[in-house]
Amino acid sequence: MAKKVIVRKERRLLDAFFKVDEAVLRHERRDGSLSPELSRLNLERGDGVAALLYRTDEDRVVLVRQFRYPAWLRDGPGWILEIVAGMLKEGEDPQEAMRREIREETGYRVAALEPVSSFYLTPGGSSERIHLFYAAVGPADRLDQGGGLAEENEDIEIVAVPAAEAFTAVDRGEIVDAKTIIALMWLRGRRQA
Repeated sequence: MAKKVIVRKERRLLDAFFKVDEAVLRHERRDGSLSPELSRLNLERGDGVAALLYRTDEDRVVLVRQFRYPAWLRDGPGWILEIVAGMLKEGEDPQEAMRREIREETGYRVAALEPVSSFYLTPGGSSERIHLFYAAVGPADRLDQGGGLAEENEDIEIVAVPAAEAFTAVDRGEIVDAKTIIALMWLRGRRQA
C-alpha cells in the first residue's frame, strides 16, 4: 500500500545528540491526488532496543529506574520505572545491542532473546523505532551488579517487581513509559492465553 511521496527539499535544523530535519514534501492522498507542499519535521534519534526481563523462578519482572529529564519537565515523576533499553550503534545487530544493554544496566547475561515487536514511539514527529524483546532470566544469569556505565553518567536502580504488581501499576497509571506498558501488556496477554 505504498503511496507516492515527493520530497522537494530537506535540511538539518539541529545536529547534536538529537538531530532535527525539515522536509518540504507532497504526498499522495487517499483519492490519488497529491497534497499541497507541506513542511514536516523529524526528530532523528536512531533505532532503539528494549527488553522485558522475567525472573521465572520468582514470577517477577526486572525493571530499572532512572532519572528522565523530559518526564520531570512535565510535572511527571522524573525517576521512571521502565524496562531495559538503549540505542543501536551504527550497523549493530538489535540482539547484540540488547544483550549489551541488559548486561550494562542489570548485570544479567541472557541466553535467548525472543522478539516481541518493532514499533515507532511517536511516528508523527520522530523516526525512532524500538525493537522489543523478551528474556527469561534466573539467579545464575546475574553476573554483576549492573547499574549502568559511569562514563555515560548512568545511575540505574534495578527493581524486581512481582508480575501481578507490575500489571496493577500499569492499570493505575503508575508506569508511564510507553515501551514498558507495551511489554507488560504483552506479558499479561501471553499469560492469559
